[in-house]
Amino acid sequence: MRVTVIGGGTMGSGIAEVFAQFGHDVILSDISDSILRKSELAINASLKKLSEKGIIKEPERVSERILYDTNFTAYDSEFYVEAVIEKPEIKSEVLHKIKNQNAIVATNTSSISITMLSKYAPNPKKFIGMHFFNPPVIMKLIEVVSGYDTDGDTIKRVMDISKSLGKTPVMVKDFPGFISNRVLMALIREAIISLEEGISDAAGIDTIMKLGMNHPMGPLELSDFIGNDVVYDILNVLYNDLGYERFKPPVTLRNMVYAGKLGRKTGEGFYKYDK
Repeated sequence: MRVTVIGGGTMGSGIAEVFAQFGHDVILSDISDSILRKSELAINASLKKLSEKGIIKEPERVSERILYDTNFTAYDSEFYVEAVIEKPEIKSEVLHKIKNQNAIVATNTSSISITMLSKYAPNPKKFIGMHFFNPPVIMKLIEVVSGYDTDGDTIKRVMDISKSLGKTPVMVKDFPGFISNRVLMALIREAIISLEEGISDAAGIDTIMKLGMNHPMGPLELSDFIGNDVVYDILNVLYNDLGYERFKPPVTLRNMVYAGKLGRKTGEGFYKYDK
């Protein structure tokens, strides 16, 4: 199967790598050659590590299955995955450019309404949410989200494809934040509020959640890992769509985003990192 992945960031690159590992030909597209060059370097580095660990064989053959091109409309694929940034206006612009009405089109959104985005897809019946988790190569879960018009055949195919990629798909309805971020964002927000109130420092809050709740990563560390800007955007979607106070973005998070302290990707968030 030929798969087009649109968006060469961390998620898009990882999704492209996953499909290529399982034998699919992949077109990975983004707006510039420089972004795609970084994507290629990241994918090849990942494949090298997986090969050294004995998880995959012949990483060169996997790499050869991925074609990098800024013009994804030049190719006709059976399956599309949109994985651009979590902004409805950008996602809708990308989806509008896909013209193949017979192809399944999936969005990797983590919070935006599938039904709303389906208006911009070539065929709403074949449009679906396919929420991978970071890093896509390692994380086993795919949250599969049906829109109002998504048909049964599309749901079945995406569930089957997800399983064929070695993932565990879980079907959820098109509600703001789905399940994953509806639960997770409330946790992260409460951790930030606890920090604002001076109940403990960031390391203390994260240590309590890791050792007391057996979480592999504390909520503030996880926010830095996801990207504080992404967390801020998701909280805004949840707050605006649901109206619950528990999703109102904290002032601390807002100010960090304005200051460019987005977490690991910028070298500083709730913690400082070596870039």
